[in-house]
This record gives sequence, structure tokens and C-alpha cells, in this order.
Amino acid sequence: MANQAETRLAEDAYNRILAHIMSGKLAAGTVIQEKVLVEELGLSRTPMRDALLILEGEGLLVRESRRVVRVLSMDLSHYVENLAIRRLLECEAAALAVGRIPEDSLDRMKAEIETLMSNHEARMPAGRDAVRRIDEELHRTIAEAAGNRQLADIVAGLRRKTHIFDLKNMPERFLETCREHLALIEALRPDSEPEVARQAMYRHINAIRESIVRRLLQN
Repeated sequence: MANQAETRLAEDAYNRILAHIMSGKLAAGTVIQEKVLVEELGLSRTPMRDALLILEGEGLLVRESRRVVRVLSMDLSHYVENLAIRRLLECEAAALAVGRIPEDSLDRMKAEIETLMSNHEARMPAGRDAVRRIDEELHRTIAEAAGNRQLADIVAGLRRKTHIFDLKNMPERFLETCREHLALIEALRPDSEPEVARQAMYRHINAIRESIVRRLLQN
């Protein structure tokens, strides 16, 4: 029972620290201060250290010395490499996922995206959290529907690193991203073909890469 309790505490610490990283509260390059996190999150040192070791193993934290651990800070080359691997894996996942996702789930995500687009056109704030949530749900659903748990775990890890890349949100990509997501959803329907889904995912991730590179080269 003691081990189960310790495991739950470590998982809780992991999830809470991960949420801080994904939200930007622990920004890329931030030095992890155990004492501060222990006090802020109300955690004891043992589960905190266990959680930090897991995050380090996943590559989200980088150890610079015995005492210094930082949140991963990706440069452009690392980001482009990350997207290249995502493109390989997520294109295959999309092809495998065709017909394996319930249509009511696809319909719900489609309706949510169309609502976001309508709000945008009406100059109503879409909400960054809502945009990120539907993006995360769609990509996670595709990876899980591919039927390979290791593939889904690898994709999730790569996407986490993508999200903490030190860049501002790109509002000019909003409508384009929504359209790409809608095309993906249609390509995943039972009457679609794996190659159609593969190409829809390829175009989506390639567009992300090109937009990021173009933005950075302009700065």
C-alpha cells in the first residue's frame, strides 16, 4: 500500500509540474528550483524528485550539472527535427486510424472547430485554451486510434516538446489550422482511404513547419 501511495504522489507531482510546463508558467529555459516547487505545489520532496526524474527522462527537463536542471529550450533546428519525426509517425497514424474513430466523435470535433471559425469571423475571441484543447484532442485521438500504444506515447512526447518551443502563438495560422483539421477529420471517415488521411496529415504538419521557419527567418 505504501508503494501505491508513493506512486500516486509521484504521478500527481508529475502531472502538476507538466501542467506548469505546458502552460508556460515554467517557461523554456527556466531553472527548476525544487524548494520553490515544493512550497508552491504543496508537495513533499520525494515525489517531487521522482516526478522531475520522469520529466528528465522524457526530455522535457535537461540536466546541465548535478544541481542545475532546466525546462527544455528548443532551438529552430531541434524544432524542425521534431516536426520531421512527427510527420513520419503521425502520417502513418492517420492512415491507420481511418474508420477507427467513432463518427460521433468526429462530428463533435468538427462542430467545435466550425464554432471557433464562426467566432473568429465574427471577431469574437476564440480563446487560446479552446484552440489548443481541440488540437490536442484531435491529434491524440488519431494516435490512439492507430492501435499502437508505443506510437501514441512517442507522438504525445514529441507534441509536448513542440508546445514548449519558445515562440509566441501565431494568430495568422488560426483559420488555416482549422481548415487543415477539418480536412483531417473528413479524411478519417470510414468511407475514406488511408492515403487520403496520410496526405492530409502531411500537409498539416508541413504547413506548421513552413510557417514557423518563415516567421523565425523574418525576425
